[in-house]
Amino acid sequence: MPARTLLLTGASRGIGHATAKLFSDQGWRVVTVSRQAFSPRCPWAAGPEDHVRLDLGDIDRFAEGLAEIRRRLPDRRLDALVNNAGISPKGPENARLGVLDTPYDTWLAVFNVNLFSTALLAKGLIEELSAAEGSIVNVTSIAGSRVHPYAGVAYAASKAALAALTREMAAEFAPRGVRTNAISPGEIATSMLSPGTEAFAEREVPLRRLGSTAEIASAIFFLCNASASYVNGAELHVNGGQHV
Repeated sequence: MPARTLLLTGASRGIGHATAKLFSDQGWRVVTVSRQAFSPRCPWAAGPEDHVRLDLGDIDRFAEGLAEIRRRLPDRRLDALVNNAGISPKGPENARLGVLDTPYDTWLAVFNVNLFSTALLAKGLIEELSAAEGSIVNVTSIAGSRVHPYAGVAYAASKAALAALTREMAAEFAPRGVRTNAISPGEIATSMLSPGTEAFAEREVPLRRLGSTAEIASAIFFLCNASASYVNGAELHVNGGQHV
């Protein structure tokens, strides 16, 4: 039986890196998408050959990127699409950007990457996903459901919109055999953490710690497999109880 195929955005670090490694270790073929060239730090098979360089914020070049992705799928099947790429701009000295501090071009850049590219990838690859009765997982955030001390307003609004998009995709794509769900991480230990996040987690998260990227990857893997075959339109909170 041929290996199942995952298309993953934002794979080079953090949650994406852990997700790619887990799927690869479980025998999946992993096709990655990033605006950067393939990183030699990424230890999965056929990495450079299965990497598509595409800036998800450059909507004008999206059709070209989709054509390149399809060339990596010669059997016209895609078992899973994980939309993990996201940006969260900061102000001077890593300051949180509120409504009064966020210019239009920042709003547009954030929504292009965090929301619009997700819809465009799903639309462009729906036939391949349908052929495999595949799964889509969108990575949202706890910042999409509450005001967060570190996440800026554009990031938070884009993640709230992504949760709504997940529900819409779940309803629209299910008759095609494609399930769509979301993972909503809380405070996860990555290189992107704002200063003070670890102390914040120890104080505000019921489990009193940061989450690991491996814990998020495991939840994504669950949603992409037969064990979650009747899960559709869900947003799974993986945050140590921070949302309660």
